[in-house]
Amino acid sequence: GFSPVICLLLVQRGITTAEEARKFFKPSLNDLHDPFLMPDMDKAVKRLNRALGNKEKILIYGDYDVDGVCAIAIVFLALKKAGAHINYYIPDRHQEGYGLNETAMKAVAGKYDLLISVDCGISSYKEVELGKSLGMDIVITDHHSLPERLPDCVCVDPKRPGEQPYSELCGAGVAFKLVSALFGLEEGMEYIDLAAIATIADIVPLTGENRQIVREGLKRINSSPRAGLAALAQAAGVKTNGLSASDIAFTLAPRLNAAGRLES
Repeated sequence: GFSPVICLLLVQRGITTAEEARKFFKPSLNDLHDPFLMPDMDKAVKRLNRALGNKEKILIYGDYDVDGVCAIAIVFLALKKAGAHINYYIPDRHQEGYGLNETAMKAVAGKYDLLISVDCGISSYKEVELGKSLGMDIVITDHHSLPERLPDCVCVDPKRPGEQPYSELCGAGVAFKLVSALFGLEEGMEYIDLAAIATIADIVPLTGENRQIVREGLKRINSSPRAGLAALAQAAGVKTNGLSASDIAFTLAPRLNAAGRLES
């Protein structure tokens, strides 16, 4: 049912069957993969459930870019809603740099029982060893390429080899999958707008699950935007009843990124 020109363009994008074309043009939540196919997801959920049951103090450690901030918000809001004793930590771009660092680990150790990283940590085996030696359990959730040596802890990363069929999620996409695994897809969908913003801003391929996340997230933003997002859009001079991926990429995301570049 497609014209030869459209078929040629689809094939050039690696889409070679009618079913793949359907998923490209009309992505559906039914096409999302089981989050438990991701390596260590079952271990992460088990550890988080234990922390919730025992009223442990939890720290979400993230990054200062759009992806990191949205990933923190997804996990923080979901766990807070579940009654967790929770806080978050964003390192200073200029003083601390990206990812887990020794100064931060020493500062938060003793205050928290469990540290969950989002959008960082997969290369931080030394910092993980330090945190563990200071009495913290650590769960890493990340999406970056794998180092030669993984940290000695639970590591959820779609790029790890296993049954996970899609490896191009951003950090907030992994956070969305974590919340969906922990509380179910219905609860995960409460944060699909944040996952979509991060997916667009982090310039990951808009294929597969990323395409589904962005499609559903844009629908949520345009139908019932969060108060903060609506205020940001108003300040940026764009309307949230017709917001596109381009509006997020070139208008909202740079403003969210600017916070970490200008100040703490």
